[in-house]
Amino acid sequence: MDASVSFSDATVTDGVCATQERRRHLSKGMSIIAAAGREGHKVEKNSYAGKSIAVFTSGGDAQGMNGAVRAAVRMAVYLGCKAYFIKEGYQGMVDGGDNIVEAHWKSVSDIIQRGGTIIGSARCKEFREREGRKKAAYNLIQKNITNLVVIGGDGSLTGANMFRQEWSGLLADLVKEEKITQAQADKCMHLNIVGMVGSIDNDFCGTDMTIGTDSALHRIIESVDAIATTASSHQRCFILEVMGRHCGYLALVAALASEADWVFIPEWPPEHGWEDVLCSKLANERALGYRLNIIIVAEGAQDSDGNKITANLVKDLITDRLKYDTRVTVLGHVQRGGSPSAFDRVLGCRMGAEAVLALMEATQDTPPCVVSLDGNQTVRVPLMHCVDKTRGVQKAMDEKNFELAVQLRGRSFQNNLNMYRKLSKLKPPKSVCDATGHSITKPNEQVPFNLGVMNVGAPACGMNAVMRSFVRLGLTQGYSVLGIHGGWEGLANGEVLPMSWTEVQGWSGKGGSFLGTKRTLPDKVGYAKVAAQLKKHKIHGLLCIGGFEAYNSILQLSQKRSEFPEFCIPAIVIPATISNNVPGTDFSLGADTALNEIADICDRIKQSATGTKRRVFVIETMGGFCGYLATLSGLAGGADQAYIFEEHFEIKDLQADVAHLGTKIADGIQRGLIIRNEKANSNYTTDFIHQLYTEEGKGIFSCRKNVLGHMQQGGVPSPFDRNMATKQGGKAVDFLIEKIQENKRDDGTVYTDDIDTAVLLGLVKRQSVFTPVEELSEETDFTHRIPKDQWWLKLRPLLRILAKHESTYEVEGVEVESDSEVD
Repeated sequence: MDASVSFSDATVTDGVCATQERRRHLSKGMSIIAAAGREGHKVEKNSYAGKSIAVFTSGGDAQGMNGAVRAAVRMAVYLGCKAYFIKEGYQGMVDGGDNIVEAHWKSVSDIIQRGGTIIGSARCKEFREREGRKKAAYNLIQKNITNLVVIGGDGSLTGANMFRQEWSGLLADLVKEEKITQAQADKCMHLNIVGMVGSIDNDFCGTDMTIGTDSALHRIIESVDAIATTASSHQRCFILEVMGRHCGYLALVAALASEADWVFIPEWPPEHGWEDVLCSKLANERALGYRLNIIIVAEGAQDSDGNKITANLVKDLITDRLKYDTRVTVLGHVQRGGSPSAFDRVLGCRMGAEAVLALMEATQDTPPCVVSLDGNQTVRVPLMHCVDKTRGVQKAMDEKNFELAVQLRGRSFQNNLNMYRKLSKLKPPKSVCDATGHSITKPNEQVPFNLGVMNVGAPACGMNAVMRSFVRLGLTQGYSVLGIHGGWEGLANGEVLPMSWTEVQGWSGKGGSFLGTKRTLPDKVGYAKVAAQLKKHKIHGLLCIGGFEAYNSILQLSQKRSEFPEFCIPAIVIPATISNNVPGTDFSLGADTALNEIADICDRIKQSATGTKRRVFVIETMGGFCGYLATLSGLAGGADQAYIFEEHFEIKDLQADVAHLGTKIADGIQRGLIIRNEKANSNYTTDFIHQLYTEEGKGIFSCRKNVLGHMQQGGVPSPFDRNMATKQGGKAVDFLIEKIQENKRDDGTVYTDDIDTAVLLGLVKRQSVFTPVEELSEETDFTHRIPKDQWWLKLRPLLRILAKHESTYEVEGVEVESDSEVD
C-alpha cells in the first residue's frame, strides 16, 4: 500500500525519530522536496508559482478517485501552482466554459470518504475526432493549462496521449484560424500529461493495484458474506456474477477470499468436461455435510473455445443435474458504489501527490507516464508501454493463448490463481478422514509427521484464514495438523487436539481466533514444560500466528535450542496484529481490517457534526508504541494531525496545531480531526490534548474525544487480510514440510539448529520473504516493541501537506521501464 522514502533531516534511533532539526525547518516555513529519481534534486515550496495544472476523471467511476483529486489539488497549491477542475471528463474539456473552474484548498475539503467522483465523469465521442480535440485545446489555452492529471482507464489515458501528440498541430491550426495568438501558442507550446488508473477491474498492466479495486472487493465480499448466511440456512447454491468483462481479477481474489467452490474468469477457462467436474465436486461437498455452495462468475467468463459462460448457464446446469436449490445474484454497479476503502483512500492520496510532482519535473522530452503502485511505493511507468501490454493480454485471449494472458497479467495475478487452483482441487485425504471429513486416526499412528499450529498475542483478523489453508494443505500432503489451544499456556497444559478437514470450513471470513490466543511467552510458562509437551505430542514443525509476542516466542525457542533439543524443529511466524509492529514485514494480518474499521468510525464521527458547526474531534487509536494505525488512518480519514510515539512532539507543536485548526475553521471548514496513538506520549495523553484543544479553542470551536478501543480488533477480515492470510498459510506449509524432509532422522524425529529454520514469513515490498528471527532481533527495539526502521514513517510529510501544514516531503517516484508485479 505504500512508499519507500526518508526524512531529509531526521534520524531514526531505536525506533524513535529525532525531529528537532525538522521542527526548526518547519518553524521557518521552509519546505524542501528531495526527489528520489535516478539523480535526485531538491525543490523548494512555491518554486513552481505561475504554473497551472488541471485534473479530470474520465470513463467509469471508481472509489478513491476523490482522494486522488484532493491530493492533486492540494499538492499543486502547496507547490504554488494554480489548480483547475475539468468537470465531466473529456466532455467538459471540449465544452469549456463553467466546466473548467479553478480549485482551491477548500474545494476538496471533506471529499476523501465519498465514492464516485465529485467532478463528474463522462465518455465523449466528440473528443475522438480531431475537431473535438481542437476545441479542448482552445479551452485549455484560455486558462494557460499545459499540465493535465488524467484519472481513468486505458482508453482515457490513450486519448490523453493522442492529445499530447497532436498538441503542436492543434495550436498551429488555432493560430491559423485566428482563435489564439502566436504569443499564446508559444507560451503553451508543450502539453504534459500524467495518468492514474481509476478502474475497479484492476485490468491495467504496470501497476499492482488500480484505484477502486480494493473497494470493489469489499463490496463483493460483503455480499458473499451476506449471501452465505441465507444459503446455509436453506442449503442452497448461489452463483454470483461480478464485474470483469476482460479481466478476472475481482472474481479470482473474491473466490480466494470467500472459499468459493468454483470461479469462472476470462484468463483461465475451464477444461473440456468442466460440467461433470463441477457437479461431482458439489455433490462430494454435500456428502461431507456442506450446507452451501458459492460459485463466482466474471461477466467476461468463457470456455476454452471462446463460448461465453454466464451465471444463468451455470445455474441451469446445477439445477438440471443435481436438483439443487440454486439462485443467481448479479452484483452489477453495487461494486462501484459506496465509500472507498482505507487502502483506496491512501492510494489516491499518494498517487495524486506523485502525479503533480511528476508534471512539475516533466520537460518537453519527458514521455507521458502513469503513476503506479510497485509493492509499497509509487513509481512512474511509461504510459504507452503499459497500454500496449494491457492490450497484449486481450490479444492473447483472442488467440486462445491463455497461459500467456495470465503471464502478462503479472506475478500477483499468477500467484492468486495458483493458490486458488491448489486449494480448489484439494480433497479430504481418506487416510485421515471419514466420510464426513472428520479425523478417524490418532495423531502419529498412520501419519509420519505432525505440524503444530497456535496463535499467540492479541486476536487479529486473518488468523483463522491462515489456519484454514494451513490445515487443509497439511492434511492433503499426508501430515497430521495439531491445533494448540490457548497459546503457550494451552500447550503447557496439554490442550493439543488434531484438526480436521471440515472443522476449518468457513474460517476465512471469521474474525478473532478460534484456537484461542494469549500473550504469555515461553519463558513465563517455562521452557521445560514447553519442551516436554512438544516431545509428548511429537510436533515436528510449528506455525505460530500472532503479533510481537509470536515473533518473540519463536526467537526465544531459537535462542534456547542448545539447551532443549525439542526446540530444534522448523518453526515459522506469520505476523498477525493490528498494530503492524513486527519486524521483517511491511504488513501484518489484521492491520488492513483495523484501518478500515477506524476509517469507517472516523467517517461516522465527522458526519455526526454535520448539524453542529465548528467542532474538532480527538480520536485515540490502538497500536502500542507503533504509530502505523494513527498515521495511515489519518491519511485515510483526512486528519489534520496524527500524534505518534516515533515522531517527537512538544507543547509548542500542540499549540501550533490548535492555531492551524483555528485558521482552518475560520476559513469556513467546519470540522477538524486529530488522531492520537495510544502511547504517543505518556504526558500528553488523549485527555490532556482534548482539554488543551477545548480550552484554547474557546470561542472558535468545540472539542470532543473518542477512544476507539477494541472496536479496532473486531469485525470480519478485509479482502486483503483474507487473501494474504490464505497465501501465507500455504507458504508456511510448504516451508515446514521442506525443512522437515531435509532434517528428518532415521528414528522418525526431526532435528535442526540452523537459524534459517526459525523464521518469520513477511511481505516485504513485492515478495513474501522468510527471514531468520535471530537476524530480525538486530532490527528490533524490544523496549518499545517496534522495528527500528518503519517504512510508513515516510508518509508522515504527505499527511501534513494534505492537512495544510508546512512539511518536508521527499518524492517517491522513480521512472521504470517494465511492469511492476507484486508477490
